[in-house]
Amino acid sequence: MKTLKKITLVALMLGTLIGYANEDKKDTENKAKRTVKVQFNNVKKGQTLTIKSEQGTSVYKSEIKNAGKYSKTFDISYLQDGIYTAELNKDFEIIVKTFYVKNGLVTFLKNEHEKVFKPVIRNNKNLLYISKLDFSKDALKVTIYYNGHVIHSEMVEGEDHLNRVYRLSENEVGDYKVVINSDNRTFVKDITI
Repeated sequence: MKTLKKITLVALMLGTLIGYANEDKKDTENKAKRTVKVQFNNVKKGQTLTIKSEQGTSVYKSEIKNAGKYSKTFDISYLQDGIYTAELNKDFEIIVKTFYVKNGLVTFLKNEHEKVFKPVIRNNKNLLYISKLDFSKDALKVTIYYNGHVIHSEMVEGEDHLNRVYRLSENEVGDYKVVINSDNRTFVKDITI
């Protein structure tokens, strides 16, 4: 009889402990799902972190204050259902982490991140150099403006590395604007010659 009471007591205690353990685990899972922790290694001061909606609207934007590792937890319970991206805008690339929100809970679509390489645009006197990596080989549009008017426009498709040199007129000194549309983004660079 004493042995039966001890077994019953141990079983009740064990059941209670398991119940508390499961409750703590549930709370932790809910907190993890109602918040999103964004981490990036090797950030530099001045880079920006933006959280955008599927429509491209920024719901959060902040400039990185310190170099090194960046980590921040966001409460996303106020966001509407949909797909969002956390984007670290670096010098030559944008690192994108995608997640979706449904009923105030967050789920990452990928464990990995996506890299979007930014175009490099520079000029030397009247030569304009444009290069861009694009391993997805998506269509890329280059448009060059002079004083607000289009002087050149081209679509480039099927190349994983755009490498172009444009000769600008030595006689047309003034303001140029280079607009590159790629990866559902627009990159703009103003140049004065």
